[in-house]
Amino acid sequence: MQLPFKYRLYLVTDEAACLGRDLNQVVEAAVLGGVDLVQIREKNLAEKEFLTKSLKLKEMLDRYGVPLIVNDNLPVALQSQAAGIHVGNQDISPEIIVQQWPACGILGYSLEYEKQLQTKNAELAHYLALSPVFATPTKTNTITEWGLTGINKIRRLTQKPLVAIGNIKAENAREVIQAGADCLAVVSAICSAPNPAMAAEKIRNAIEKAL
Repeated sequence: MQLPFKYRLYLVTDEAACLGRDLNQVVEAAVLGGVDLVQIREKNLAEKEFLTKSLKLKEMLDRYGVPLIVNDNLPVALQSQAAGIHVGNQDISPEIIVQQWPACGILGYSLEYEKQLQTKNAELAHYLALSPVFATPTKTNTITEWGLTGINKIRRLTQKPLVAIGNIKAENAREVIQAGADCLAVVSAICSAPNPAMAAEKIRNAIEKAL
């Protein structure tokens, strides 16, 4: 049985965006500021190194009761005993994940165009990530820039939790939630901030005001 998706501020890691600072320290500061879900995304790492980083990050997150999601690497997700996995349109499919990991607690799927909503992959996902909401340098292969209108449209078409990602920051957090997103996923606005804890707190406060 799927647990309710109760998360509001979702940090997606980008080690380069941490600007030379220790990834775990940046993530821990973000958690202290209000992040309640973390995804480790390491597309270019060898599996062994990815697993090492995931285990280290999970050990820290466990102290705060914050779940770890692994991006598009099922063996690492399983070996690190992560809470779940997030995949996109070009990654391992949710259908395969469900077959190989029936106990997956949180299965996320990126929605890049509206027709994906009618697929089996979207049906199997525990949440759908609208990617990107606004254009962002961290995503260069954009199919749809959803915008607030796109969020509102998808909100009317599905009851699944919607995670908004793509140039999300404190200044636009409130309007993105009001457009229909349940949770905001952030990369550089927290990872590159001079004070990640304060940056996370500002976004979290904006979310709470919008609810």
